[in-house]
Amino acid sequence: MAARIGEATGGLPPGDGVGVFGGVYLQVTDAVTDRLGDAGWFRSPVDVARLSTLFADRFLGALTADTPPACWRPLLELRRHPGIRPVQFALAGINSHIQHDLPLSVVDSCRSLGIPPQALEADFHRVNDVLACVEDQVREELLTLPAELDVADPLLHLLGSWSIDAARDAAWASARMLWELRDLPDAYSAAAAALDRTTGMTSRCLLTPLG
Repeated sequence: MAARIGEATGGLPPGDGVGVFGGVYLQVTDAVTDRLGDAGWFRSPVDVARLSTLFADRFLGALTADTPPACWRPLLELRRHPGIRPVQFALAGINSHIQHDLPLSVVDSCRSLGIPPQALEADFHRVNDVLACVEDQVREELLTLPAELDVADPLLHLLGSWSIDAARDAAWASARMLWELRDLPDAYSAAAAALDRTTGMTSRCLLTPLG
């Protein structure tokens, strides 16, 4: 999986927003893979590996789609904008992947494994610990601010308005909702489409050019 992500994003020009997110995604993938090898960390490593594969497939599919999901369009459209900082690209990609791709991947995993979301819940939340560490590293690596930056600077406000823990909590709630709608195709499609659009709105806000 890491090889596929690296192949899709590793050769992009410096500063390309998709490449920035791809580098972050590789950090996450490596961290989760390391934990998959730790006995006892995940309750069901096989199920987590299945979820991780389906999760990555959604991002990689968005890169090659003729019409990408709405949640990925802001990053794809603004990936070379000179007024957007690397940390914004990273957080927008994380937001799109977690808020939209993750709940759909949970449902897909549960369908393929023949289990309800509750069977994945403990491991789902275990991943939070891994992601929290990676997010801290991302902010430290990609966020270089002038020492004289005012506390009211829009960038600080923007970055402070988004939380990976809140995003994953929302993703879990969305997964539970979509699971309940799985046998109602029209309702499921409508809910998934609304999730796609609202996630895209948040990502576009995170990508507000700030000079």
